Amino acid sequence: MKFMKLGSKPDTFQSDGNNARYVASELATDITVTVGDVKFYLHKFPLLSKSAYLQKLVASGNEENNDEIQISDIPGGPVAFEICAKFCYGMTVTLNAFNVVAARCAAEYLGMHETVEKGNLIYKIDVFLNSSIFHSWKDSIIVLQTTKSMLPLSEELKVVGLCIDAIATKACIDVSKVDWSYTYNRRKVPEENGNELNCNGFRNRPVPKDWWVEDLCELEIDLYKRVIMNIKTKGILSHEVIGEALKAYSYRRLPGFSKGVIRSGDVIKYRSTVDAIVWLLPAEKGSVSCSFLLKLLKAAIIVDLGEMAQEQLVRRIGQQLEEASVNDLSIRAADGEDVVYDVDTVQKIVKEFLMQDQNAEFESEDNEVQEIRRPGILTDASKLMVAKLIDAYLAEIAKDPNLPLSKFVDLAELVSCISRPSHDGLYRAIDMYLKEHPGISKSERKRICKLMDCKKLSVDACMHAVQNERLPLRVVVQVLFFEQVRATASSGSSTPDLPRGLKDLNIGSHGSSRSAATHPEEDWDAVATAEELKALKGEIAALRMSNGIGGSERNGGDSRNSVDKVAISKMKGLLKSKRIFSKIWSSKGAQGENSGSDSSESLGSANPEEAKSTPSRNRRHSVS
Repeated sequence: MKFMKLGSKPDTFQSDGNNARYVASELATDITVTVGDVKFYLHKFPLLSKSAYLQKLVASGNEENNDEIQISDIPGGPVAFEICAKFCYGMTVTLNAFNVVAARCAAEYLGMHETVEKGNLIYKIDVFLNSSIFHSWKDSIIVLQTTKSMLPLSEELKVVGLCIDAIATKACIDVSKVDWSYTYNRRKVPEENGNELNCNGFRNRPVPKDWWVEDLCELEIDLYKRVIMNIKTKGILSHEVIGEALKAYSYRRLPGFSKGVIRSGDVIKYRSTVDAIVWLLPAEKGSVSCSFLLKLLKAAIIVDLGEMAQEQLVRRIGQQLEEASVNDLSIRAADGEDVVYDVDTVQKIVKEFLMQDQNAEFESEDNEVQEIRRPGILTDASKLMVAKLIDAYLAEIAKDPNLPLSKFVDLAELVSCISRPSHDGLYRAIDMYLKEHPGISKSERKRICKLMDCKKLSVDACMHAVQNERLPLRVVVQVLFFEQVRATASSGSSTPDLPRGLKDLNIGSHGSSRSAATHPEEDWDAVATAEELKALKGEIAALRMSNGIGGSERNGGDSRNSVDKVAISKMKGLLKSKRIFSKIWSSKGAQGENSGSDSSESLGSANPEEAKSTPSRNRRHSVS
């Protein structure tokens, strides 16, 4: 702490215990100055010799009552006035970071300028500020904090601006020149783990680039905002360091922020804080983490910050969505809503993510010189990460018993354009929704199951699916068939095509009106019973045992055809009696790879050449 003593005489101000202060002197006092509720019994000569304001008051007062002066609005009140009065008497005055602003503003109020007397109090304080306070890191912060109670005078005297510039300049200084104390408790740099001290007793470690971040958290948001703006204007510190500062301030100043909530308190104050942080965010992508942005969005929603700020956050989150976690995306719905999570906001974020590719293509069309690939175009890796993230998020929101099916499906369809090798995550989400919403209709069950591609389920997921009583029969039979296809493919070099007999059966089911009447669509969309699942699994197991893998390898294509014929015969006999086979592939159409339980247009095609025209896709589906 820097301090300065003015004057040479000891402090001889005394108090009578009744809010009265006087000078111990043989001379009788001839003026009474009342400041607030404190009376000062003083002498005119020392006061008037240094204060132009007191000279004016005494000169303009009545002759009968010019020895009593009332001062009610002096900055700093009685304490600051006493500092000025002691200086007038030549007494010792101690200035420090806590009282220097009040003393400076009081001296200005009293008109203690150089024109009144050389070496007056204003000059002395200004020298102290510039030579001492503004050279001290922590004193500058303390002084800046004290300026708030002295507004607007402290602003007019440029004390606020000088403090802000001094703090910003020190924050931007080369870390090798930082030789003062600072607060740094957020994390330890590797070199700090040891306790090695040099010959001077100081720890040998490098100064982190964000050494200044925690100390600035002591500032109120309006002053903090001005300091950060000054730092950004200098253009020396990286945007990552600025982002770290904003993160530290948010965690310090917003109770519950780390958990994505805002605890009860001054909502207006918290709103101004969140608004300032959003406004101060560096424009560069990656300056703050996606997790931090999502916490900021949650806070913005809670304090009702406004659509513009929320849209800005949604846009920035979408640009780096692949970094997020399910917990980050778990934005609670507003009070009064039936649902648990704010799925609509997540949909907006996903749309912003996907729009990056569209924006890139649009700009490329307008600018022929621009390269085809430029920073900002989504990579396959980032798309896959987002697809997996949304699958996991769907599994989380599926636990909400009040979640409408449309919200689940709409969000899942947003990422259906992203190709992913496995649909296990999507299957888990669908299964969770079916478990938590047992009362949904057959058509709704069919709609949600269309989201996944049975060919993209792993062996473990298939094992679970064929025992899942919540799935429609259509999906169970598809899973069983693809499991058999995968088992057969493991014996050869490639995945076999759909048996010709099944294709003929599919054609027949479409061409016969009697078949359509015998095998209604409702049978397919009904939930499989435990007995049906057991029977289907038993037939598949028996089929595998009676047509071993080794036989296929020994006898080549003929053996495979034999297996196909047996598979057709077994499954046809079992399923036809249950009226559940004739439309197994009938409702797929041309849905694309993510259209789920009916995603078999190539397998159910009437043209054998169609199935053979996509060997690479078949091989991909055979990977378990």
